[in-house]
Amino acid sequence: MNTRKNNFYVITGGPGVGKTTLIDALKSKGYSTVAEDARSIIKQQILKRGDALPWKNKDLYALLLLNASVKSYHAISNKNDNIYFFDRGIVDTFCYAEMINFKIPTEMLQNAKNHKYNSTVFILPPWAQIYTTDDERKQTWEEAFYTFEIMKKTYFDNGYNVIEVPIGAVELRVDFILKHI
Repeated sequence: MNTRKNNFYVITGGPGVGKTTLIDALKSKGYSTVAEDARSIIKQQILKRGDALPWKNKDLYALLLLNASVKSYHAISNKNDNIYFFDRGIVDTFCYAEMINFKIPTEMLQNAKNHKYNSTVFILPPWAQIYTTDDERKQTWEEAFYTFEIMKKTYFDNGYNVIEVPIGAVELRVDFILKHI
């Protein structure tokens, strides 16, 4: 069954571009938000000394990420008609799988493709002035830029209208998004 939730908006982009800051600002304005699954998986794997990490077992990490993204979608799909902003979406996993040359099992891929967000997706471009690495974000600046390019293409190829959010203060980014929904 193909489901599109028009009240579900994805905010995506490469690493370190201000997605979480933007999501937090939208939450402070009273909007419902859904946290990024990737960071949660990485933290859990580090705590339990697992290897489903993007710098170890990338394939297993991709599968865990896809499952978590679908679960996040399901967790709120029947709650109400509020607007929800997702810090990344299911399609982000498709992008990651493409980047690591991992073929998602057909059944999982089809199931994931049946869970659609609003056709408008907001993507944040690379922003060198705020980019940093940490224990969970190890990508270089070049990898971050490449991720942005592939992410934009992957969402477009999956039928989404990708709108680039201008670089700037978080308040301006919030206003930009709210004007486009």
